[in-house]
Amino acid sequence: MQPRLFHNPRCSKSRAALQLLTDAEVSFETYLYLKEGLKPALINQLCKLLSVSSPWEFMRHKEPVIKELGLSKDSSKKELVAAIAKHPILLERPIFVSGDKAVIGRPPENVLAFLINTT
Repeated sequence: MQPRLFHNPRCSKSRAALQLLTDAEVSFETYLYLKEGLKPALINQLCKLLSVSSPWEFMRHKEPVIKELGLSKDSSKKELVAAIAKHPILLERPIFVSGDKAVIGRPPENVLAFLINTT
C-alpha cells in the first residue's frame, strides 16, 4: 500500500505536513477522512499502526462532541471506535501511514523524522 496522509485541509498542522511531504518529493496519497469517512476496521488498524491500545491516544480531546458523548480515556475501545467512525472530526490530524507503522504529525516535522527512521 502506498504511504497515506490522513489530511484535513482546514487544519494548519495537516497542511504543513502535506507541504513537508510534497517538498521532500515523497510519493503518498492524501486521504480526506472528513469527506471519505473512517470505517471501524480502519480505526482499529490505526491503533495497530500507531502502536497504541486505545483510540483515545489519537483523538482530539477538546472537540465538543467528546463531552456530548461522555467519552473519556476510560471509555471502551468499541465506544471510541464507534465515536470516531460517526464523528471523524475526533481523529487527531495529521496521521501519516507508511508500511506497517504510522505517526501523528504534531508537530508536522514528526512526519519527516518518521520517514528518516523508517527508510
